[in-house]
Amino acid sequence: MQLDGVLFFPVTPFGPDGELAEDVLAKHVTRGVTEGAGGVFAACGTGEFNALGIDEYARVVRIAVESAGGRVPVLSGAGGSLPFARECARRAADAGADGLLLLPPYLVSAPADGLVRYVREVAAATDLPIIVYQRANARFTAAAAAALTEIPSVVGFKDGLGDIDAMQRIILAVREATDRDFTFFNGLPTAEMTVPAYRGIGVSLYSSAVFCFLPEVALAFHKAVTAGDDDLVRRLLAGFYRPLVELRDLVPGYAVSLVKAGVALRGLDVGPVRPPLVDAAPEHVARLEKLIATGLDIVG
Repeated sequence: MQLDGVLFFPVTPFGPDGELAEDVLAKHVTRGVTEGAGGVFAACGTGEFNALGIDEYARVVRIAVESAGGRVPVLSGAGGSLPFARECARRAADAGADGLLLLPPYLVSAPADGLVRYVREVAAATDLPIIVYQRANARFTAAAAAALTEIPSVVGFKDGLGDIDAMQRIILAVREATDRDFTFFNGLPTAEMTVPAYRGIGVSLYSSAVFCFLPEVALAFHKAVTAGDDDLVRRLLAGFYRPLVELRDLVPGYAVSLVKAGVALRGLDVGPVRPPLVDAAPEHVARLEKLIATGLDIVG
């Protein structure tokens, strides 16, 4: 499973009746892969994993796999209660996924060794490769992250906390613990804002929610940052990504709601978000529309 380039986290479309819009999802994933995504992560945070029933989840994964058509790897989310996470793992394997992004367990406080046990027990349910996602209540110490390398199917670690010092310690501990391939990811919301910082500690892969609705900008940013075009990186961060983050931070959950609004603005009606999220307010959608135009203008 080789991941490279811009990683695509598709939204999950819902129809007017509130049900999964399968044809729209297929079109969304197909477009993203055709545009140049380096991998597809279905039914994850941007895809409202939290709001999906297990049968819906399986359908989302299967559609993503079929739409990608083997052109890029397809991974899917898993998480929540241990039984649900294990069932997600089994359903994802049945649907043809190439791997899992293991999201935090149910929202309880737990010691780091408890988190390792959680990962171990989910891994026992599947042979799929697993990327562990650190964020919210899933906070790993360097020693716990190193312990993950003892689980053969764990192949990566994604950080959604943004503590660079702690992440550097984790990377060093993992590299000392194993010489097998182990990949690190920047998983912060609107990750482009912190890409330069993460690249400084050797983390080049990142998730891009912007790719869902503005692949032209997401790809241009990735090309600029990998080619050392610091001027374009700065202009995109200052002119597009920073104002986008400021808009995103106005309302909790806008990291998903604004992405769905952006996809709709670009011509694909992906429907509303499910509770407890709320849809973007009309005035915020108007601001997003202007930002999209600004981003396109910056990249020419």
